[in-house]
Amino acid sequence: MTLAKQNPVLRRVLFISPHGSYRAAPFVAAAHELSLQPIIASWGKYSIVSDFAQGLWLPPQDTNAALSVIQDDAHRRGPFVAVVGTDDSTTELAAMACARLGIPHNPIDGVRIARRKDLARQRLRQAGVKIPRFWVIDLNRPLSGQMLGITYPCVVKPVDLSASRGVIRADDPGALRQAISRVQSLLQTENDAVQRDRLLVEAYIPGEEIAFEGMLWDGDIQTLAIFDKPDPLEGPYFEESYYVTPSRLDPMQLQAVAETVSQACAAYGLRQGPIHAECRINPQGVWIVEVAARTLGGLCARLLEWRTGKSLEALVLNQALGQRMGDVRVEGGAGVLMIPVPAAGILRRVEGIGRAEAVACIDEVVIQQRDGYELVPLPEGGSYLGFIFASGPGPVEVEAALRKAHRALNIVIAPLWRGAVVN
Repeated sequence: MTLAKQNPVLRRVLFISPHGSYRAAPFVAAAHELSLQPIIASWGKYSIVSDFAQGLWLPPQDTNAALSVIQDDAHRRGPFVAVVGTDDSTTELAAMACARLGIPHNPIDGVRIARRKDLARQRLRQAGVKIPRFWVIDLNRPLSGQMLGITYPCVVKPVDLSASRGVIRADDPGALRQAISRVQSLLQTENDAVQRDRLLVEAYIPGEEIAFEGMLWDGDIQTLAIFDKPDPLEGPYFEESYYVTPSRLDPMQLQAVAETVSQACAAYGLRQGPIHAECRINPQGVWIVEVAARTLGGLCARLLEWRTGKSLEALVLNQALGQRMGDVRVEGGAGVLMIPVPAAGILRRVEGIGRAEAVACIDEVVIQQRDGYELVPLPEGGSYLGFIFASGPGPVEVEAALRKAHRALNIVIAPLWRGAVVN
């Protein structure tokens, strides 16, 4: 994320996005609303999606070549007023592009630390921020010696995956070995050796979990929203489900969340742009689960428009242009259910959408996966079936409506039969 002061006439903005990312379209729409010219840089050379097809093709797995493509375009067609990484996997390249183009940016090292869970834990420990005890596992070495001293229950995490993929709770050494083996299999397709060969194990922290959405302005953090996660996230997997705002935490707890997230950002070296954080709260205080230099993922970002009157993507672009929004003051409540994948198999249909949308306070039911799509639940899967959005008098009513609408859905899944390969 960048704060840019360049040619106000051209006002071109570059979005670096994985090919086909659903985060790209909202950013493009926000750019048009702000009279900016959006350009997408991606690794997909051939695309039927116009914004991707008309954008910049970046050579895959060649950072220097990708930066040269971006720099050459800026020289040929005019400078960019902002460079935004739309997803976790592109925030570091966006910071590098800003450095190459002379646009103010977060330190590249800070963005890298925010992406890598093992590096983040090490930096937060050095800064004295409250985090669980952790151990880094090298999958190229025998496990026996590395498991000595690990306490239970614990949680296994890949160092660089999102959406709770590969996150598994283990309550004893046998379960830990099984969890490590399962995550190791999941990581075999990763290209980066560090991502493929390293795991994080950390002590399980009980307590309420919340999500924090904010914006950094020269190191000062602005709270945009704090979401309660009313379902207990105790494992063995940690699938996100309900987000409800405003939070029902008391004012002192809300202040403690913002202060703790701010401390984490300072520890990483982050100074500007969007911040998404996950925290746990118990009698010992606020514990950092993660702090990312990006926006809230998925369609959940729509909740920020209810709360602020502007889309989250527009807020990001306004920040890049130095246009700060005033403090957020809202009435009522809003929430979303990320509809979990209930089982593995082939999606046949989702019944009861009309009944769900007829529930009081429900705004919309969005089913993202099409009939015939293969559903993969956590911890291997990383996508949701869809989303249910609600708004109403307050968070209690919103949560109740989301639960009632979810019960109205009947998700029909057929078994997946993989035939034998005949030579």
